[in-house]
Amino acid sequence: MPYQRKLGRPADERKALLRNQVSHLLWHGKIETTLARAKEVRSIADRMVTLAIKECENSITVQKSYNNEKGQSVTIDTRNDLPSKLHARRIMMSYLYDLKEIRAKDETKSDYKERTKDIRHPLIEKLFVDIGPKYKKRNEQKGCSGGYTRILRKGPRRGDAAEMVIIELV
Repeated sequence: MPYQRKLGRPADERKALLRNQVSHLLWHGKIETTLARAKEVRSIADRMVTLAIKECENSITVQKSYNNEKGQSVTIDTRNDLPSKLHARRIMMSYLYDLKEIRAKDETKSDYKERTKDIRHPLIEKLFVDIGPKYKKRNEQKGCSGGYTRILRKGPRRGDAAEMVIIELV
C-alpha cells in the first residue's frame, strides 16, 4: 500500500472524507478543498476515471422476451455488462457514494421520476457514459493516459492559513 497522508483525522473519518470529496469531484466536475486533501483526491479520482476508460465499451446488447399481464410475449433490448465491466462497476460502487440525480427547478415530481426511473446509480452511469468515453477519446488524440485532474491554487484560507485549491476534471 502506498503512503497515504493522515490529514489530521482518524482512519474512518479520513476515508469518509476522501470518498465524499472524490464522489463530488466526479459528479460536479470541480471542488474547492485544501492542497493536502486535493493531492489525495487526485490519485483516487484518476484511478476511478481509468477504470471507466478501460471498461466503458465492454457491454453487449441482448434481446429478452417475457410475458406481460395479458399473456402476450414481449421482446425488449437490454444492455448487459461483460464480466470485466461488472467487476469495475462493483469496485466503483464499493468506494463512491451513491449520489442522487438533481431535480431541475421547473421539473415536476412526476417528470423527475420518469426521467430517473431507469438509473439506479447515477454517478456510476455518469462515469461509464460521459466521463469514460470523453477521456478515452482524449487519450487517443494526445497519445497519452492519466492526468485527468488539475489543481489550481487559490491562496491561504483565512483563519488557519491552509493552502486552498480548486481541483477539477480536465
